[in-house]
Amino acid sequence: MRPTGAFLIVCLCASGAWSQTQDQNPAATQSQPAQDRDPTKSSVLDVKPGQEVIKPKDLWTDSGIFHPFLRMPKYIWQDQKAIWTSPFHTSKKNAKYWAIFGGATAALIATDKYTARDLPNSSSQVSVSNWVSRFGSAYSLIPISAGFYFIGSGIHDDRLRETGLLCFEALIDSSLAVEAIKLVADRARPLEGNGNGNFESSPNGRWNSSFPSGHSITTWAMASAVAHQYPHPRIIPILAYAFAGTVVVSRVGARKHFPGDVVAGSAMGWFIGDYVYGRRHNPELDQKKSVSQKILDHVRLGLDLE
Repeated sequence: MRPTGAFLIVCLCASGAWSQTQDQNPAATQSQPAQDRDPTKSSVLDVKPGQEVIKPKDLWTDSGIFHPFLRMPKYIWQDQKAIWTSPFHTSKKNAKYWAIFGGATAALIATDKYTARDLPNSSSQVSVSNWVSRFGSAYSLIPISAGFYFIGSGIHDDRLRETGLLCFEALIDSSLAVEAIKLVADRARPLEGNGNGNFESSPNGRWNSSFPSGHSITTWAMASAVAHQYPHPRIIPILAYAFAGTVVVSRVGARKHFPGDVVAGSAMGWFIGDYVYGRRHNPELDQKKSVSQKILDHVRLGLDLE
């Protein structure tokens, strides 16, 4: 396997480097009293808040259904600028993620060819995995995101509407990022070439290369946005991450990706979802419980997960 710039890119991107941090803007941290900030509703990274996807003028009583989408292209442009320039403005606090996810990705890439061959690789494994991985495709994730938004619009639930917009933005951001990295990496998939996952050797073109996994990055981006939006009851983030994890495992089981591909994609997707939530969430929506939040607060699966 020839070393390429792809690994350097993932070391930069699959880390805490996605955020423009508050360390650079102390006033942003001081503007909200510490006792008023709920850590369960904040971005894990110290993301500097930006313009919300749902503004006061966008509440269902004051604007049409499609009005918030008019700002989406501008927000995507701002996100992409922050993502690709993130290595230059990452705080020391978040730099530790570079070593964690960069090291994990390097270790997996070094052992990918052995791990992929040690799987049973039976026809039933591949068939079931291919079927499950469909849930991580665009034709599944986009309708789910649309469902959040349009159902929220129909029942006048602005928090659910915001969830849909956050998911849309995270999906677009992650799709653009993963395609750019695929173009550089050009890694062969497990059933291509000699099966070793060599970089700069994909026989089916750079757009369809293996590293990183597109299903993983988009599914984890959406799961991260949902989990940040609804941290309670705990069953919601558990289900969101279980869904994303199932898709990730299925991509390896279907022999479409190596473990290194899906771990790198998952890490980048999670941070993108975290970043989008930190930048776009409107804290005013936390002041009053929405219809969906009141329902979710009573969700239990056999035991109290609070």
